[in-house]
Amino acid sequence: MNLPFVPEEGATYGEAAQARPARDRRLRRIGIAAVAIAAIAGLGWKLVDHPDTAVAAMPPAMVQAAHPLVREVTQWDDYVGRFAPSQSVEVRPRVSGAITAIHFRDGDYVQKGQPLFTVDPRPYAAALAEARADVASAQSALALARADYARVAGLTGDEAIAAGEVDALRAKVRSASAALAAAQARVRSRALDVEFATVRAPISGRVSDRRVDAGNLVSGEGGANATLLTTINAVDPIYFSFDASEALFLKAQRDRAENRAPADVEVRLQDEADYRWKGRLDFTDNGLDPRSGTIRIRASFANPQRFLTPGMFGNMRLASGGKIKALLVPDAAIQSDQTRKIVLVVGKDGAVAAKPVEIGPLVDGLRVVRSGLSPSDTVVISNFGSAIAGAKVAVKPATIRPQPGARPAAAPSEPMAAQATLED
Repeated sequence: MNLPFVPEEGATYGEAAQARPARDRRLRRIGIAAVAIAAIAGLGWKLVDHPDTAVAAMPPAMVQAAHPLVREVTQWDDYVGRFAPSQSVEVRPRVSGAITAIHFRDGDYVQKGQPLFTVDPRPYAAALAEARADVASAQSALALARADYARVAGLTGDEAIAAGEVDALRAKVRSASAALAAAQARVRSRALDVEFATVRAPISGRVSDRRVDAGNLVSGEGGANATLLTTINAVDPIYFSFDASEALFLKAQRDRAENRAPADVEVRLQDEADYRWKGRLDFTDNGLDPRSGTIRIRASFANPQRFLTPGMFGNMRLASGGKIKALLVPDAAIQSDQTRKIVLVVGKDGAVAAKPVEIGPLVDGLRVVRSGLSPSDTVVISNFGSAIAGAKVAVKPATIRPQPGARPAAAPSEPMAAQATLED
């Protein structure tokens, strides 16, 4: 800083001008020394311990903590499967001819015995009339043969005829009887052809679209190679098939040995959030697949509204461990420590500690803890960034409550194949 120049009393301006540089150097040295002293004093103040000031500036972090929720839950195992019809039939004609009428609309629900197609019945009606005429002729021949035999059967003495002739008449009666039986069989066969000319639904169910139109010729020859007319699927009840592990097969076997009721299952469709479809296991295959170690299992579902359709996929859950008392904590309270799962707990002295745990399924926003935690532990459920293992915190008591419909955390603590539901 430059100060205005004022000459000393009694000094000339020349003498004063010569003394000015020396005075400026003294002032600069004094300023530098003052700054150095102030800096050293500030550094010393920082190095001096001030316990009261530090404590006041950094209070312990506040966290919410609560005891684990103890509730009875039902554990479920998850499977993915597909719905299948309880019955499925390919409708084929049993007689050949031209289709003259179709009696259903594509996709209708048809009842057993309901007419579906009509094959031109006229050739078969004519054949039936011919067979009935053959029956009448055979009946006449039989009546004549019996009359001839009756006339000679009772003759004796001179009126008697040779035994050979009697045997011939008796054989003629038997032949006429056999001819009549054959004619009657042909009538029944021709009557069946007339009946088969009307193709009826063999089961109740949902019919597919027609594969032929009226006017087309169809073949009833060749059995399974006959012309395919349409298909029908029975959907009430409807089956749900899935592949399960050997453990589930063993459980089903033991339940059957102890005459326990089949296990309940629940299915959720792709666009549903809840498991609204209820069914029961009703079949296990007769062997495990040696390549995968799994076995095909089937559940049956009532489907009176016929909403469920064969081929639909569904997520199924099956009661696995029954009802158990479990400890539940918020899913966000489960943290990952490399390969372990841990929960932060607060001791009586306010110190935070990490406890390794084994976790189970997610139920109503809460995670089941299978082991590693006790009901008396105080679990940190908020402000996890401030709760560091070894640090002391201030605890605000809280309560853990189920949150029905809650979604898993953005970073799920563990992908689980199992589920659970709370019991009332």
